[in-house]
Amino acid sequence: MDIIAQEWKTSGNVGALARVMKNFDFENLVLLNPACDHLCKEAMDRATHAKVVLEKAKVVEELKYDTLIGTTSEIGSDYNLRRNTIRPEALAKLELKGKTGLIIGREGDGLNNIELDQCDILVTIPSSVNSPTLNVSHAAAIVMYELFKGSGKEKLGDKTEYATRIEKDKLMELLQEKIKKLNFEDEYKEETQLVVWKKLVGKGNLTKREAMALFGFLKKI
Repeated sequence: MDIIAQEWKTSGNVGALARVMKNFDFENLVLLNPACDHLCKEAMDRATHAKVVLEKAKVVEELKYDTLIGTTSEIGSDYNLRRNTIRPEALAKLELKGKTGLIIGREGDGLNNIELDQCDILVTIPSSVNSPTLNVSHAAAIVMYELFKGSGKEKLGDKTEYATRIEKDKLMELLQEKIKKLNFEDEYKEETQLVVWKKLVGKGNLTKREAMALFGFLKKI
């Protein structure tokens, strides 16, 4: 999918866009009639490790896509078909075919009605009704995050191993053993401690390493 910045005026925003594109494995930046230099120092500094995205960016005067996805912060009622939108998580579930572009409109003004009509799909981010408009690079980041999250690509944290049911049960057995040695005044208080610890272990979503560290600590006390 191409990420299209339409008539952006701020080089820093273009650099920031390149950076988040790299974060979520998007490589193709298209600048539609840009009003700034995407290769200037400000853009390059904001891009940091994603300078290659700027260097490979294409500058165009018109768009030709099989599927064009527009973004807008202004949504309409069911009767305003022009501004019927979906959310980024719904977009991520669509199986888009052919050449696809996600267009982020002008800073401040976004896409006009004619440009909205040219889009096949419109996406809006469910932001606060009191301040619905996001910075263009931030808006792009949220949409790309949802698309990346729904992809099959490897993500940071995918290789984290979490405690299994068997490991958590063994941890609870040890906790029960330790609690019994505390000699509570009655069974109710002892049972309360067990319930609390079981909830904590469950809510904690322990990694395998955390569970083993806790197990080792309990063995020593």
